[in-house]
Amino acid sequence: MTGPIPSDTVTVPGGEERDEDWLTRAEASTYLRRFGVRMKPSTLARALCVGADAPPCERIRNRAFYRRDLLRAWAETQRERPRPGRRRSVWSSP
Repeated sequence: MTGPIPSDTVTVPGGEERDEDWLTRAEASTYLRRFGVRMKPSTLARALCVGADAPPCERIRNRAFYRRDLLRAWAETQRERPRPGRRRSVWSSP
């Protein structure tokens, strides 16, 4: 008997990850954490339903599946760029 699979890994048959792999919402949520994007599976579902900025997905038999390469590309667009200008402390006077 084997132990539980750690939640931070996505298991793929054969042990290798390919860009064309289709991931479930739970797997997509885990995969996005690698890029610093924390979205629960329920948040992914809600973002898709309300038309928010969600990663692209395909619906197959009423279930959402996400391609690994498209998830990576979407996650990279979610990073904030530093804003130009000087930093001011909250405690400094004007």
